[in-house]
Amino acid sequence: MKHLTKWFIAAFAGISILSASCVDQIKFGDSFLEKPPTTNDLNQDSIFGKADYARAFLWRTYSQLYFGLPYNWGQVTAKMNTGVFEALSDCYHSHNSWDGPNRHYYPGSYTAASEGGDDTRFGYIKEDCWPAIRAAWMFIENVERVPDMDQDEKNRLSAEAKVIIASRYFDLFRHFGGLPIVRGTYGVEAVYEIPRGTVDETVKFMTGLLDEAASVLPWSLGTDEANWQGRFTKAAAMGLKCKILVFAASPLFNDSEPYCTESPQDAVNNLQVWYGGYKSELWDECWQACVNFFNELKKEGNYALIQANGTTCQDYREAFNKAYFLRENNTELLISTRITGQYGGEWWHYWGDLNDSEQNWPNNRGYTPTLEFMEMFPMNDGKPFTEAYLADGAQPFFENNDRNKPIRDPRLYETILVNGASFDGRGAELWLGGRDNINDTEKETNKTATGFRLYKFWKEGKNSFKGTYLQWPYLRLSEIYLIYAEALLKAKNDLPGAIAQVNIVRERVGLGDLARCNPDKHLTTDANALLEEILRERACELGFEDVRLFDMIRYKRADLFQKKLHGLKVYRNDGSGNKPWSGTDGNSSAYPYPTEFRYESFVLSNPTRAWWSNFSPKWYLAAFPASEVNKGYGLTQNPGW
Repeated sequence: MKHLTKWFIAAFAGISILSASCVDQIKFGDSFLEKPPTTNDLNQDSIFGKADYARAFLWRTYSQLYFGLPYNWGQVTAKMNTGVFEALSDCYHSHNSWDGPNRHYYPGSYTAASEGGDDTRFGYIKEDCWPAIRAAWMFIENVERVPDMDQDEKNRLSAEAKVIIASRYFDLFRHFGGLPIVRGTYGVEAVYEIPRGTVDETVKFMTGLLDEAASVLPWSLGTDEANWQGRFTKAAAMGLKCKILVFAASPLFNDSEPYCTESPQDAVNNLQVWYGGYKSELWDECWQACVNFFNELKKEGNYALIQANGTTCQDYREAFNKAYFLRENNTELLISTRITGQYGGEWWHYWGDLNDSEQNWPNNRGYTPTLEFMEMFPMNDGKPFTEAYLADGAQPFFENNDRNKPIRDPRLYETILVNGASFDGRGAELWLGGRDNINDTEKETNKTATGFRLYKFWKEGKNSFKGTYLQWPYLRLSEIYLIYAEALLKAKNDLPGAIAQVNIVRERVGLGDLARCNPDKHLTTDANALLEEILRERACELGFEDVRLFDMIRYKRADLFQKKLHGLKVYRNDGSGNKPWSGTDGNSSAYPYPTEFRYESFVLSNPTRAWWSNFSPKWYLAAFPASEVNKGYGLTQNPGW
């Protein structure tokens, strides 16, 4: 076996010189090190010779955690060259001709040779995972020699570093499977051989670190919340363990046969991409982790779903918006990441800028929701949406087409911009010819190319959250309830118990009991039907939060990957033709509010999603860079690549 590749050694080498940023003050998650008075550089002795510098080193490591939205040009910051994961799911479609989805995935041209560029799904060596892991291990190895830090703080900060390692491993794990298990930093002078670990070894490594951290960390930040938002807690460690275990227990890794039988099969034979068979105990472990979490929550409190202050759609929307969008005073966020700088200042959402573009980016129109995603959201009483709501004369979004009388799940209006919704002080004109859908939808080139627009994380454009610090909801309490529901179903076959957990999430937005709202699905007795409802509920609650694609992957849903996706053409049907309103708000006597619309679904075809029509299970996991596998240090390639 050969030596570790140079980049791998460099990532874990115990480097002696670290550049220090010159800043006015150290801010958690925003800055690296306070510049010492006499030098621009700090070595390890300097960093771990003073508590302030050691803390700042760890805060800098926090800044390398995963942030889910593209926000600038660069290997890490641009993601898939402004592409996003959910554009590979059945919920969103990309119209940006030069992003990763359109370069590699929609045309089905992705190969192992594609890795190493800036536009693949999640690069093995380009996502700041290994530098963050190395820095966290460096902190753990050196914090004991900090002279002016008490032992309790050393223990706590070491525990936080362990959660950083586990989280970055999980970011890689859900894309690649088993990984090399790195347990410390390395000097460049030695020879190290770290082959790829099995799925079981990788999962136990991550959850072991989280167990160690949970035994030390405080359950919550308590009165320090305002000053230390974003720091890891016991609740974060225990919650992340639940998220890791539900992924590991799912059929992708935990089934009677491997997910892909294409060559090479080394990773299959070495149990690096599956457990070697179905193991029911994996669901039991997930269930127990959830039980432990909620027992601790019951005892310690502090975390809770954010509840509405009233019973109107707007009340429910505000509660849901607070849950995913804002960090301050948020009792629901278990893990939240953030980048430096304010929107409109130091950083930009280029994907959102494209989504807000109309004329300046031909054929590069951002990311629009699909008809399939819109249909997942139920009515406001919790009953399912049906095709009947799209028939001639139907009103799928508002009673009497009055935007003040919404009839759907409040989360729909916070996630997707639909025709007639309040927008820019008026109703959104998403019909063909309307002010917000100027171009012909058949061309699939404008920002309303599917008949919908993205709303979540983008709202009404950059001015709607300029000057704010947008955070990424890496893990919310609502997801733990839904993981628990899944674990109750799969581990205990407790269908009523699973439904009860889903109902907790639905009640926050005013939806009725899941089983009573779906009597024809027999959810108290049909486990498969209930699983479908749990996955649908996850899509509605956690849409655009990096959940749907991975749910499709972990359940090996080739049927969903191969399904034709649709948009929705919207036409005015009230005698006024497709003329846009000319009035200021569309409600004047001269320019009346439209009273009728006609809806027509169409198949998304430009660009063709060849990946879907020629789908192979090998797509579930990404390829390792061929150049890395060929170096022979034990990194086996995933099947099919």
